[in-house]
Amino acid sequence: MQYISDRKRAQGLGAGHAGTHHHWVMMISSALLLVLVPLFVFTFGIGLGGSYEEVLAYFGRPFPAIVSALTLVVVTLHCKAEADEAIIDYVPGVPGKLALVAVAALAYVLIAAGLFALVKLAL
Repeated sequence: MQYISDRKRAQGLGAGHAGTHHHWVMMISSALLLVLVPLFVFTFGIGLGGSYEEVLAYFGRPFPAIVSALTLVVVTLHCKAEADEAIIDYVPGVPGKLALVAVAALAYVLIAAGLFALVKLAL
């Protein structure tokens, strides 16, 4: 039995020793999404409804392509971080570790496929 005060027990980063880092990562990605999502909606909306050649020309310009790529990457990594936290909290042992690997693999495959499609569209 340990005889430590409530203050000593509460000091630090918590049981996982990563809560503060996760909080700041999520706050920063949320702030980025607050800017990127409306920018993406307006940028994507302008390119919507054109012919195939017009859409190719539109996404061939740097600004729409960069906004789309940044939005894809930040949204996917934000969702991956939240899924990781849910898995860590609720899935113990080996199945949890396998689920973490599967979520990471899915996230990075989605990013790679999306960026590949965007580069193919832009070039």
